[in-house]
Amino acid sequence: MRVIVVGLGVQGYKRIKAAGKDFVASVDPINPEADYKDLADVPLADYDAALVCTPDEPKQEILTYLLENSRHVLVEKPLFAKNNSELEKLAELSENKGVTCYTAYNHRFEPHFIRMRELVRSGRLGQPYFLNMFYGNGTARLVRDSAWRDQGAGVLPDLGSHFLDTILFWFGKPENPFEVVSRHAFENRAFDQFCFASEGPPYMRMEMTLLSWRNHFYADLHCEKGSAHISSLCKWGPSTFIVRTRKLPSGRPDEEQKVLVQPDPTWDMEYQYFRELCKEGSHNIENDIYINTVLAGLAGKSVHQAAG
Repeated sequence: MRVIVVGLGVQGYKRIKAAGKDFVASVDPINPEADYKDLADVPLADYDAALVCTPDEPKQEILTYLLENSRHVLVEKPLFAKNNSELEKLAELSENKGVTCYTAYNHRFEPHFIRMRELVRSGRLGQPYFLNMFYGNGTARLVRDSAWRDQGAGVLPDLGSHFLDTILFWFGKPENPFEVVSRHAFENRAFDQFCFASEGPPYMRMEMTLLSWRNHFYADLHCEKGSAHISSLCKWGPSTFIVRTRKLPSGRPDEEQKVLVQPDPTWDMEYQYFRELCKEGSHNIENDIYINTVLAGLAGKSVHQAAG
């Protein structure tokens, strides 16, 4: 398969590395290292698929062009739209043309995220009661100094989309809505700290921030028969997965622990997954519609609260 990369920034270079020999050309209107400045200048006969790593605003136009021309697409998350009908049109194009439109959420390929999904689905821990997740990095100043990133709902769409996709991956679509718990703009114009929650089941509380000076992620899932815990991602390592089996009526639980110290495997794994999807033609836009709906609602509520 021959692929081009549209958007030659940090993510674009990661996608080029993952694509390896499949990569044939890059497109970027600003980066002088790009082979083309405009996607329309790339001969359609030269590629079968595109890896789209652009800011949010031009994604709809780019994806529409690629799908209309029967080219497979991997697009970096999040895939937002002003209304869901725009996303539905992309899904229809993907289906009518028989090509893949895949929104990339590389955390699904974290080894411990996969372990958590398998554990939840096995039923070994019984009924899930509550889940706490935290995702923090220290990029507040970089975001504030960016020409386009410090706006809107700030950290919410970027990291919140990861949270929502993770919930879909582990549990499926929640029964109850999410509500704003807290939101602050400590250093930035837009929110650099945000927390939202749902009554579930299970009850879920998610906090994200740009003010964690050491990058960190954790997930703590407490269940009827025990608990499961993820600490850190492979890219920040070491990444730890702990399963605790409850002692009744009380007592120190039995504990299993798996620690990974390795390079981030998610980019290569996700690209290979995308290659397989391209053999059949499919899309995951139903996930984007759900995430778009939830985040738009939270953003609207938070802006209204801040104005009040």
